[in-house]
Amino acid sequence: MKQRPPKLTEIADRLDISAATVSNALSGKGRVSAELAERIRQVAEELGYVPSVSARALRTGLSGVIGLVLPDIGNPLFPQIAQAIENAATDAGLGVLIADSRGSIQAQTEAIQHLRDHGVDGMIVVPRRGSRVADVGCPVAMIDSPSTPGNTVSADHWCGGFLLGEHLRSLGHRKVLLIGNHRDSIVQTDRLGGVRAALQGTEVERVWLDSLPGDQPIGALDPVRWYSEGFTAFVTVSDLQALRVLTALQSAGIAVPSMASVTGFDDLVFASSVIPALTTVRMDMPKVAEIAISALKRAIEAKSGDGAETVRADPDRVPMTLVIRRSTGPVHEEAGAKPRLPHPQQEN
Repeated sequence: MKQRPPKLTEIADRLDISAATVSNALSGKGRVSAELAERIRQVAEELGYVPSVSARALRTGLSGVIGLVLPDIGNPLFPQIAQAIENAATDAGLGVLIADSRGSIQAQTEAIQHLRDHGVDGMIVVPRRGSRVADVGCPVAMIDSPSTPGNTVSADHWCGGFLLGEHLRSLGHRKVLLIGNHRDSIVQTDRLGGVRAALQGTEVERVWLDSLPGDQPIGALDPVRWYSEGFTAFVTVSDLQALRVLTALQSAGIAVPSMASVTGFDDLVFASSVIPALTTVRMDMPKVAEIAISALKRAIEAKSGDGAETVRADPDRVPMTLVIRRSTGPVHEEAGAKPRLPHPQQEN
């Protein structure tokens, strides 16, 4: 027969105190001495006591669960963000419900409402590019860009781009192509803006893939043409785009990094495994998640006490880290020369 979980009253009986005192100690409310609170927690752990979520919700009006809205769970960056949020939430004693807006503003709105209907105490939203999140009836923490209205915390994308631009300048690159895939993304604009600022005095051109024709916009870049026009470095807004550029260049006979350099952002799991390994800019996601959860929890507690529910007026910026690998190198003296294309293989 399955053993019945211990009740809060059993802890009280063990210590010969009231159940209210035990409840206050475990919830962090009320006046309970530090010594008694520690004894209560020890007995609770010995008995295997687990607080009832439903009972706590009835008592406090809070569920202990927050929502997380991601723009595209299919993008390998966002499961990494979800994991960091989940870890930080668990450390804060919170559960997480995850919703995917699938890159659609309408789906984002529906996901937010769906989480509200499930009684979450607050939400963390990584917004669909260029979108804003209006008042949804509960505290909301935004993770995007410092330039995003209402943002709570983000990696410092502009400074991350600046670090990357300085690295390329130090390698002697004087003609650099910046490649973004969505011009309405504030994060991408910040990243490429930082790169451009570090490369002042050099020739820099920016292209947006969402404005190029065709179903395969990366192919429209025509790496042979760009390289033969003298571009020696290709800066992309993500490791996914960097991988596509890297593949296109190498397929055209342009060796990386001896003939051209390629860089990305985010340091995704494959960035160190591809050949050559990608030079990229890494976000400190655990730190971003910790700040977001902390700010959201404060806002939830303030609201439950009839306080303000504003999460943050002045967003935190978390420094990014430049990770130098083998996809970047010094400018070759013959850079810009038209490469020899590999001969097509004949099938037997």
